[in-house]
Amino acid sequence: MGTPPWRINEVLDRAQNGPICLEKDFDFKFLVPELQRVIKEYDICFDPLTPIPSDDTLADNLWKAALDFYLTVGTLCTDTYRRIKFTENEIKEALGNFPGKYILGFGRDAREITSRKVEDTRRPFCLFSPDITCDEDLFIPMSMAYLQEPLADGVCAPILDEIEGMPIRSGSPTEVKGSVAHAMMFREAARRVGRPGIFLKSVGTAESAAAQIAASNPEWGERLTDGRFVASISELKVNNSLLNKMVHFHTYGCFVGALMGPILGGYSGGPEGTAIVGLAYHLQGLLVNQAHFLNYFPFHLKHTCNTMRELLWVISMTYQSLARNSNLISLSNGFTAAGPCTPMVLREAAAHALVSVVSGSNLWEIAVAKNRHKNYATPMEARMACEVGCGAAKERITRNDANEITLTLLKSYEKDIETAPLGKSFRECYDIRKVKPSPDYTELFNTIRNELIDLGVPFIY
Repeated sequence: MGTPPWRINEVLDRAQNGPICLEKDFDFKFLVPELQRVIKEYDICFDPLTPIPSDDTLADNLWKAALDFYLTVGTLCTDTYRRIKFTENEIKEALGNFPGKYILGFGRDAREITSRKVEDTRRPFCLFSPDITCDEDLFIPMSMAYLQEPLADGVCAPILDEIEGMPIRSGSPTEVKGSVAHAMMFREAARRVGRPGIFLKSVGTAESAAAQIAASNPEWGERLTDGRFVASISELKVNNSLLNKMVHFHTYGCFVGALMGPILGGYSGGPEGTAIVGLAYHLQGLLVNQAHFLNYFPFHLKHTCNTMRELLWVISMTYQSLARNSNLISLSNGFTAAGPCTPMVLREAAAHALVSVVSGSNLWEIAVAKNRHKNYATPMEARMACEVGCGAAKERITRNDANEITLTLLKSYEKDIETAPLGKSFRECYDIRKVKPSPDYTELFNTIRNELIDLGVPFIY
């Protein structure tokens, strides 16, 4: 069975020669009206009392709506003002040839990642990630802290915004220098914790195609067994720089991920539209971004998190629909409102992972403090999420049971989303020299863990 890429030249040709369309026309003549049409036509409706629905018909109708929507709208290349469109047979061909599993990393650190089903009892693939910028002197210890986590099947590094006292600016020589340093230091961190072959997802520091290309080196940088990202522009757009990355990553031979975050409250509208756009992004990720795996993080326009009930419903329905109608490999990326070393962030992490895993996803955990604050992330939040997610699979938690637990968790933090506490920075939460969590955070983690167990939240051990 084949693997991505799907007919690269077809995609590049359509990006140059597809139907002409201005960006504002794409948004207001195609995306928004077509989204409104399919929501009504396929009867897609959000129920705030059921963040984890058990309605298989709704999941299948959502898939039909998203397929109809994407076939009509397509993807816009903003540099050429061309719409990249596909036929239903082409989409079926690409889906039908997707293998549904890969081996990531190498040697004894290699791990299998697979597509998952609704209420799947197989352990989810767990990728640990701070999803935040950090000071240069923190890069190696922060990376080591994530890399040494036992449940981590892969790790994404923090992002540098300066190198040797110089700010990193996209398209400048400092971006190339910083991206090369990022790749080198990440490899060093993995070796220092004794996991040299672990799947590394990089290079977040490299925004431009030139900087990504500079970091491709199997000796000291990005290997063929590592992963890279081709992002998207909201909503359902790409540009030449993103397509340049896609072509390079595939000709280089590494694993390619698609990065996509539909915005609730933007052009996607409410939960129903955000879920449809999220599924359309998965089709774009397969066909345009040419991805082996997909990273999915729908988020709220105002609050920039996805742990409120509307977005938990979006996450659940997207993954149930994917799991029932495809074998795409997707990782659910959590975004919390609260920051490290707070009870709220641990409850949010547990809710996100529980909803995601019972609905059929793998885990990418976790962006905290609304993904805005430099140095504000630790592995403890990701540990909580992945212990709960793996526990949900092991304990065979059903959607109905998970829904009741999630409603209880929402009561504990939902009212505080807007005023969520920032918490403490990595320096305050970890002993940097020993790369070890502080006694205070360890005690808090265990306290909240016991509280969640009493609520019926499953843990892997």
